[in-house]
Amino acid sequence: MEPMLDVSNLSFDYLSASSCLPVIDNISFQAFEGDFISIVGPSGCGKSTLLDIIAGLMPSSAGQVFFLGEPVIKPRKEIGYMLQRDQLFEWRSILRNTLLGPEIQHSSHKDKRKARKTASEMLTRYDLGGFLGAKPSELSGGMRQRAALIRTLIMEPTLLLLDEPFSALDYQTRLTVCNDICEIIRKNKKTAILVTHDLAEAVSTGNRVLVLGKRPSTIKMELVFDPDFTALSPLARRNHPLFNPYFQKLWEAFAHEK
Repeated sequence: MEPMLDVSNLSFDYLSASSCLPVIDNISFQAFEGDFISIVGPSGCGKSTLLDIIAGLMPSSAGQVFFLGEPVIKPRKEIGYMLQRDQLFEWRSILRNTLLGPEIQHSSHKDKRKARKTASEMLTRYDLGGFLGAKPSELSGGMRQRAALIRTLIMEPTLLLLDEPFSALDYQTRLTVCNDICEIIRKNKKTAILVTHDLAEAVSTGNRVLVLGKRPSTIKMELVFDPDFTALSPLARRNHPLFNPYFQKLWEAFAHEK
């Protein structure tokens, strides 16, 4: 099977007029259709920078990212990116926020009508049907994040990049929204890469975890989960007998790198 995403010998240095700061050093991994990869590592090790490069938002210093066999040199419609903040526009309704992508893409009237129908259906399916005309300020943090994910899914991406999308939520809301969003991703059969600093979140979401080391970061460990474990929802995984052993393995690897 050919990989959907192939990150090959990727390195990145921050350059200034007087210095060169190595951030990422020779990282390689692949993602296949249906994968959900969680990435953890010390603060400042370049996790978000790695996602930016995969998304085509910035060039690498060395190495290459291939998506469906083609080099990624600029942003692509097939790669969706969900950031830490929902980035919803406060003056637009929730429905109009989810339709921002087709507007920016200058889609045809036919495609815009299709996107509007799809957005309305998805918002209704995921308990936001009563808030189509509401402004973001009228929604809870969890509801806003669901709306932000639907806005990303409207563009029909093949690959989803998630940069700590739950970090601004309180703990209880975070657990619920993480569970909801991961189930949405699974039901829509998307491939995803999640950056998180929460080891329990990494164990409860992905089918494998990459542990990055201190800057300049490399992949220090890859932990692959049992298929029966990954078939469970994030909340159900936290009560599974394998959860604590997996968490302990990550903790030992992560603590060594802090």
